[in-house]
Amino acid sequence: MKRTKRRSRNFGYYVREGFRGFIGHGFMSLAAVTIIAACLLVTGSFSLVALNIDYNLTKLMSENEFLAYVDETLTDEEAMAMKSDIERIDNVAEVTFISRAEAKSSYLESIEAEDDLYNSLPDSVLRHRYSIRVDDIGRLTETIAAVEKVSGVAETNAAIDVANGFINLRNAIAVVAVGLVGVLLIVSLFIVSNTIKLATLSRQQEIAIMKMCGATNGFIRMPFLVEGMLLGLLSAGIGFGLQWGLYSLMLKVLGSATSIQLIHIVPFTTLAPFVCLVFVVIGLLVGVCGSMMTIRKYLQV
Repeated sequence: MKRTKRRSRNFGYYVREGFRGFIGHGFMSLAAVTIIAACLLVTGSFSLVALNIDYNLTKLMSENEFLAYVDETLTDEEAMAMKSDIERIDNVAEVTFISRAEAKSSYLESIEAEDDLYNSLPDSVLRHRYSIRVDDIGRLTETIAAVEKVSGVAETNAAIDVANGFINLRNAIAVVAVGLVGVLLIVSLFIVSNTIKLATLSRQQEIAIMKMCGATNGFIRMPFLVEGMLLGLLSAGIGFGLQWGLYSLMLKVLGSATSIQLIHIVPFTTLAPFVCLVFVVIGLLVGVCGSMMTIRKYLQV
């Protein structure tokens, strides 16, 4: 019972001293919060841009398809019967049969031809074909090879270089995003550590007196950890609010700049819970780790 009351009193002391340090160090606390929030905002903004680029690339890649042309010697029935063979191939998501007439109509629309010379062309100048969409764009080459082995397929037409370009661009963005996030986290940790170090200098004598009175390292350390947590949580809240506002502004700018939806932006309401959780976790880690790195030196009195 006594131990429980003592722990309760200690907890109240930790929180009270943590708030006292947070408020008492006014300008230094403000500087630390501003720096952490700014780092979170920069890190979050770049990560969200990378996420949206990856989302758009994935969307484009999912729409990627290639054509398989049917042997001219096959009848219409034989050409259409090939669909089931192609659908059984691994990694094939969707197969659409395009007849000679449909291919001709699509071709005339694409070149906007209106004269009788083009319109009088017989359907037989073109071949039946299949439009094939794949699940995994990374396996496009092996999927094409499998389709070419299907009896009745004369040849295929696929933009493999474009598909590989999508993959390389997405991988490059992922590497840059991870690298920049890592650098910004290290910078944030270094800055908050030095900011709290400045605040701790004014309490160096107080720490020495507490050590001489028999206070344990844990007892001395806890108020500083609470102060670091407060810095981190407040920074996360401010950073999240700024991130939401900046993201909404970006959405409005893109919406007014494009009359057609060429770019698809993931709604922030979908990302908000994850972004909030990440900001809180990073803010707490930076604040607590920065405090521990700083106070360790002053406990060796």
